[in-house]
Amino acid sequence: MTRSLSFFPILLLLLSAVVGSLQIGSDLSLSRQLAIVTGTQAEEFADIMFSYAQLPRLVMALMVGAMLGLVGSLMQQLTQNALTSPLTLGTSSGAWLALIIVNVWFPELVGDHSALAAMAGAMLSLFLVIFIAGPKNMTGLPLVLSGMVVNILLGSVASAIILLNAEYAKNVFIWGAGDLTQNGWESVQWLLPRLSVSFLLLVFAPRILTLMRLGHQGAAARGLNVVPAFIVLMAVGLWLVAASITAVGVISFIGLLTPNIARALGARTPRVELTMSALLGSLLLVVTDAAAQLLSQLTVDAIPSGTTAAAIGAPALLWFSRRKMKAQDQVSIKLPPSRDRLAALSLPALMLLVAGILCLTAVFVTDGHNWHVALPTAYQWELRWPRMLTALSAGVGLAIAGTVLQRLIYNPLASPDILGISAGATFALVGASVFLGMNIFAVGSALAFAGSMLVLAVLLILGRRHQFAPSSLILIGIALTALIDALVQFALAKGTQDSYSILTWLAGSTYRVTEGKAIFLFIGVATLLAFTLATSRWLTLISAGRQFAAARGLNVQLCSALLLGAVALLCALVTATMGPVAFVGLLAPHMAVMLGAKQAREQLIVASLVGAAVMLIADWVGQTVLFPAQIAAGTLVSVIGGSYFLFLLIRGRSR
Repeated sequence: MTRSLSFFPILLLLLSAVVGSLQIGSDLSLSRQLAIVTGTQAEEFADIMFSYAQLPRLVMALMVGAMLGLVGSLMQQLTQNALTSPLTLGTSSGAWLALIIVNVWFPELVGDHSALAAMAGAMLSLFLVIFIAGPKNMTGLPLVLSGMVVNILLGSVASAIILLNAEYAKNVFIWGAGDLTQNGWESVQWLLPRLSVSFLLLVFAPRILTLMRLGHQGAAARGLNVVPAFIVLMAVGLWLVAASITAVGVISFIGLLTPNIARALGARTPRVELTMSALLGSLLLVVTDAAAQLLSQLTVDAIPSGTTAAAIGAPALLWFSRRKMKAQDQVSIKLPPSRDRLAALSLPALMLLVAGILCLTAVFVTDGHNWHVALPTAYQWELRWPRMLTALSAGVGLAIAGTVLQRLIYNPLASPDILGISAGATFALVGASVFLGMNIFAVGSALAFAGSMLVLAVLLILGRRHQFAPSSLILIGIALTALIDALVQFALAKGTQDSYSILTWLAGSTYRVTEGKAIFLFIGVATLLAFTLATSRWLTLISAGRQFAAARGLNVQLCSALLLGAVALLCALVTATMGPVAFVGLLAPHMAVMLGAKQAREQLIVASLVGAAVMLIADWVGQTVLFPAQIAAGTLVSVIGGSYFLFLLIRGRSR
């Protein structure tokens, strides 16, 4: 009885959404539309538009939405994790990277083997995520966290390939935005047979999933070979996702949300949940696509459905994740062994190291064939010093921000990029470029600061409920990052010169930094470094506990607000100058602690030097290793820092 009552409203809503979607932008009456659907020949231009644009678009939305919902439910039931989906497992990024590689280096395979390439990329990503999280952590947040890091790593590699081969990769920009627009039935005819395997899934998967609910031993006792069954079902699900996103691009959140909605509506058995998730997926994507079409009529640009889905899905992810947070969702992180105290020579050695790197980057150069040492000419120096100063300042600024955050939130995972504070600045700047037509290289730090502060406020409000637990804060970062990715893909899909400029900026490069901006960033970071050093006593007291700090006469709330404001300002300055840079705010404070810098003041200083050294080396390597082509410093730092983060996760898993 409950089952029939649950399905009927969904089917009714789906029918209403289908009828409503067909009315958007159509001059045909409902009766004429029905006549064409039932076989009447298209005669007028409006008939042809309906037959070869609107109808295939609707059918595509129904098919892809159903597949994303079905696979999302399958993944969540296999892993017993309500936050699992193609998005959070990193499979979408894997498919995206694989398609870019095929487009750039194997264009002859694009026509016939794109889906296979996307599937191979998705499967490799999934295996990597499972290896990092560990089989025992499939039901907890570590699986999602591993997926997020893999997303960042693969996204950085994909961006680097695009920037180095822009002329070959531009045709994947529109794909990346998740666009359902159709110019005929070819894509539907291509996709439909590839999705036929989904019926086998609906027939055979429910019994296997029912047994898996008994646990590994319980399922094995009833004759189920759990591991092969898991691999086969997951492979089928990945095939469905790979085929769908090959046809229309990345559409996030549908696979994450619909199984949660299905369970909230009363789906209890695997079969009911799979079926209801598929129907809800179709409904959600049809409604999302209708919203995208309506928004497109109000603007000069076509809004991709993937962007609209992300705008709806990101807040929903936060809501569901907060409801589903469980005890095992706490992330275990163990830092590598550290010294008891900072050695007397450590600080001078680090200063010499930074000075040596500065000299090296100034005089050790390449012409693409040979390396040589030479003093730069006046013109070369004019080009180099703003980049060096920017890399130095960015490294120091992000290291300070990470140190302050980790001490204020009592969380070794806290860093501006993982928590989304840098993402807030990025979102504000990209949004201003996309929607207001502003030049992203000329937008001021004030807008970036507003974006960072907004995210910081959201972070504090939402994180308070879980006492700023790593899991809660990280999920906010995941949602914001996904939202920004959708916005960026929308910008890229426009295919203008601005699209390429935004991608260049997002890679985190010092290439376009002017003398004035470099000096402004340096002064800003130096001022905030002086402020944090002068207030290091606040950090020391708060690190010992808020009650302890209050007992010592410290106005904890005011001091915390001032320090968090400094963090937001540092992120805004760095992001507005050279683009988002990930992981320096995580890596530098950890390395300072490993070197023995346990006190707040010395940790700030040591972390600043480490951050500066990392950024200077990354910037120099990026300029020289593929000379005359260049790799953005932010891309290299993402790979280095992401690898370190994965090391921490694997280390925590083995505890």
